[in-house]
Amino acid sequence: MRFRSRARQSIACATLVSFLLPSSGVLLAAQTPPAVPAAPADPGASIDGGWPRAYITKADATLIIYQPQIASWAGGTHMVAYAAVGYQPSAAKKPSLGTVKIEAETSVSMDDRLVRFSPVKVTETSFRDLSKEQLQDVVAEIDNGIPDYERLIALDRVLANLDKSQITPKSREGLKSDPPAIFFSTRPAVLVNVDGEPVWSPIKDNDLKFAVNTNWDVFSHEPSKTYYLRNDKMWLKASDVKGTWTKATSLPDSFSKLPPDDNWADVRAALPVKQAPASAPRVIVSTTPAELILLSGAPVYVPVTGTRLQWVKNTESDVFRLGMKGPVYFLVSGRWFSAPGFGGPWTFATPTLPADFEKISLEHPRSRVLASVPGTPQAIEAVLLAEVPQTARVNKRELKAPEVSYQGAPEFQPIPSTTVARAVNTDKDIIKVGDLYYMCFQGVWFMSRSASGPWDVASSVPSAIYEIPPSSPSHNVTYVTVVEDDSDDEWVTFAAVAGYTGLMIGWGCAVWGTGWYYPPYVWYGGFYPGYYPFYPTYGFGAWYNPWTGVYGRGAAWYGPYGGAGVAARYNPVTGTYARGAAAWGPYGARGVASAYNPRTGAYARTAQGSGVYGSWGTTSVQRGNQWAQTARVTNRATGTTTRATRGSGGGGAITRNGPGAGNNGGVARTGSGDVYAGRDGNVYRNTGSGWQKYDNGSWNSVNRPTPQQNRATPSTGNRATTPSTGNRATQPAAGTRSDPTVNQLNSDRAARTEGANRTRDYGNARSSGATRSGGSYRPSGGARAGGGRRR
Repeated sequence: MRFRSRARQSIACATLVSFLLPSSGVLLAAQTPPAVPAAPADPGASIDGGWPRAYITKADATLIIYQPQIASWAGGTHMVAYAAVGYQPSAAKKPSLGTVKIEAETSVSMDDRLVRFSPVKVTETSFRDLSKEQLQDVVAEIDNGIPDYERLIALDRVLANLDKSQITPKSREGLKSDPPAIFFSTRPAVLVNVDGEPVWSPIKDNDLKFAVNTNWDVFSHEPSKTYYLRNDKMWLKASDVKGTWTKATSLPDSFSKLPPDDNWADVRAALPVKQAPASAPRVIVSTTPAELILLSGAPVYVPVTGTRLQWVKNTESDVFRLGMKGPVYFLVSGRWFSAPGFGGPWTFATPTLPADFEKISLEHPRSRVLASVPGTPQAIEAVLLAEVPQTARVNKRELKAPEVSYQGAPEFQPIPSTTVARAVNTDKDIIKVGDLYYMCFQGVWFMSRSASGPWDVASSVPSAIYEIPPSSPSHNVTYVTVVEDDSDDEWVTFAAVAGYTGLMIGWGCAVWGTGWYYPPYVWYGGFYPGYYPFYPTYGFGAWYNPWTGVYGRGAAWYGPYGGAGVAARYNPVTGTYARGAAAWGPYGARGVASAYNPRTGAYARTAQGSGVYGSWGTTSVQRGNQWAQTARVTNRATGTTTRATRGSGGGGAITRNGPGAGNNGGVARTGSGDVYAGRDGNVYRNTGSGWQKYDNGSWNSVNRPTPQQNRATPSTGNRATTPSTGNRATQPAAGTRSDPTVNQLNSDRAARTEGANRTRDYGNARSSGATRSGGSYRPSGGARAGGGRRR
């Protein structure tokens, strides 16, 4: 990027911008653009810096690049786009307008909702009146002149541009849709999910034992044969874990003797027993994965505008009813279940959902459910995001594998329908292939010739591993691959998609979990029983968060430790347990933690945005989304000037400070920003009342689009590549509904408007904290229950 003085740059940009302001089809003379009132702070618009953007090229010309129009985004890694470009040499009185077609490799920071396009290659240009040297200047600036930290575009702008009608989600074979046990209550209740029969662990120097395989504080007092359950500051007791629980007015002295460490901090905070409330909640204990629909009293129905649906408002669960007496629909873990009434029986309903669900407004307080309605744009986007890889470049010489420990001798069990076996008596994911052993840990593969190591970073992974079916608890490792092994034999790049964290593709949607129940491994050979669980599909009210692209989990009635069914992690090296928040990795387990792997005690993703590879925390693992933080720091340091994106594309052309320019960057206004690259090679703009085409230095109302005479690829200079006149003659007149160019322009303009709105919505949601609850696609949706207009 070349910088010039602010005065010089602002004059050049003002000249170019004034030319682009709407007119009546005549060329506007260079003039100072009219004053634009300062826009209010808009966090959504500044996520990617805004569009269009202005640069000074190596030849001292001013280049303005309008927001790219995305044509395709294969695999979330390769983008093809078109963009309108303005080019004005320093001595010229007016700019030249043209279009470019670019291709770029992309990476995505899901936590920041940003897409980075680098490297970029201009594969086609279309300008009428540029010389070969000027054309090369345009190409060179776009290819190499734009700073790396500015090659960003908001993820929501990209998603809004994609033609979702051409995308057919492919379900993963072998996923299950059997309904879990679903309980229903209209009075206060809690659901205690136990991962199988209770596994009781002794507590050193105490006659209490605690259940390690539930996310509740459940204790057994052996002398009195009584069980105790902590519900916040309240204590309940029962003579049978699965029996009736009542209020406890006192506790054995054993509770006051719990070890003074963090494992028991929450328990000690609830001691001694306070005066018991007038009534205790209903306690539901399930030893199989279960869900709870908890209502505050009788169902409160709110009509969903434009549909026959009634939204059940007085519950945190996603529940709808078809009419007042029709079937009830309950969404959990991305799967819909229906029943004649709240009491069941429940059956899988995703493939047979009424069409009314597709009509739920984006402003509805629970419009997040649209991501789980097959065929909706939101469902397709959720699938796309689930398939976007997160990458890390790993140093094979420096990265050290985690310590591996087994309970006794290593024990491997064959995985049905495959030629591989999995280790069962360790907390690591280790697969035996022939005489070799492969371990997947936090998104990185290691290899060893012995089950116990030593372990080296793997340069390749046998294809047999990727045949592990969803019926196996090791299925999630099939979503971590080696994408590149550097020739210098020092670095290897790994990629992980959302399936590694538990988000699968099924029935046209992104669902949580495989639907299979994986029994834990339990070992009783030491003082503490060894307990190795697997993350469950059900048992914590999992819901899709449209602002993060992942599943949130946990509600008060599912337990105090994130609602994953387990609250303790066994460390096979020390033979002890870490409980509560300590078991959930460095960021804690409270709130809407997502994608926790109870076998390793680490997040694959956290609310703090560590990403799949963030937990490594070492220079030996270079995260593929690290550029997002770099871009933010660089932008703050250099003082990028940003304006709110308004209308359908934003009027602020972003420039940067040059040497001697002082502290203020120049910002050139470009009207509405509605300048577009037609697929026919022409430049178009929308005045709000129709389309105009740039032709011979002026704007004219669209009648019939004509191909540019200087349409060339960068490698051929000015060589004309005009389409066949025979083909052009058969096209209908521009401006008619059947004209493909105008249809494409209308589609691109609608997408740019929607992308700008969504980018702004995300910024507003992030600043207001709505990303933690993620109930609606519109952050203000919660204020308009049951209705609202689809923007």
